[in-house]
Amino acid sequence: MLKYISPILFAFLITACGTSSDEKDQKQDMEPTAKDDSISKKPYQAVSLLGDTLYALDIEEERQKQYDSALDVALENYKNAPQNLDNIVWLGRRLAYLGRYQEAIETYTKGLQYFPNSAELYRHRGHRFISTRQFDRAIADLERSAILVKSIPISDEANGIPIPLPEDNKPSSLQFNIFYHLGLAYYLEGQYGKAAEAYEKCLEYSRTDDEIAATADWLYMAYRRMGEDEVAEETLAMIHEDMDIKENEGYFERLLMYKGMVEPDSLLNINADVPLADRDLALATQGYGVGNFYMYNGEKQLGKQVLENIVEGRHWAAFGYIAAEADLARMRQQR
Repeated sequence: MLKYISPILFAFLITACGTSSDEKDQKQDMEPTAKDDSISKKPYQAVSLLGDTLYALDIEEERQKQYDSALDVALENYKNAPQNLDNIVWLGRRLAYLGRYQEAIETYTKGLQYFPNSAELYRHRGHRFISTRQFDRAIADLERSAILVKSIPISDEANGIPIPLPEDNKPSSLQFNIFYHLGLAYYLEGQYGKAAEAYEKCLEYSRTDDEIAATADWLYMAYRRMGEDEVAEETLAMIHEDMDIKENEGYFERLLMYKGMVEPDSLLNINADVPLADRDLALATQGYGVGNFYMYNGEKQLGKQVLENIVEGRHWAAFGYIAAEADLARMRQQR
């Protein structure tokens, strides 16, 4: 069962998102319905695949100060050297952590005018296209990034969340993040074969048990969606109970469930020490695996109910939330 939300997982999942300017008019025509009337006067950031308007999440005060302070530094660096690649990347990342996804995407797009062959800019913009439900654009950017990264050595990618991390924290690599997000974009589009290819490549760059667990989880699900159950089971062979998991415990628990070592219902009972505001984030992370598990095993209605519970939560930028949303949207289309 999930004991805490790690800072890195939190950074990947919780920030709210915005739309690019050329999609905005199209989405306004969809006549979306706000999920919370109390914030309906705010400009919405995106429209879900189910037609709901999505608003930037409020951040607790102390975290807001940390994020604002980090953005101030990034803005100052950018103003001093606007054509410096690192300054462009970090400005985009800081904006995104504050839920200002449209500005982040615009920052990366402007940066690509100066650095048209930057694997980093395509990687980060692709990530934010996922958050804003622009999966085709995400795939295009991440495929481009995957091509560009072939010509450079493996490079560390610092974690961007502006709060203290454990001293033994190990950064992921640019290559890992490119293929991880590429696999996710294909998965969300329902292109499971290509998702599996991307995650197989991602495993080559998975240097820690946390990275292996995160990659194996999505790889397993992609193979199950393809009907390749035996290959999916082979994927689980790399997972064992004594893995050194520091951050991705939610993914790890899902994998143990697939192996029959954890009961699915236990993953839906979030520990009381998880802050109340983050319990639906934990549900999105663990619940998506549970919903899939039920559907894999013939309990489709029960699985669907878990997915519906996920999208009733507030953390709509969580990967599990987006995946549940995409699955439910496909179910509607198949009626």
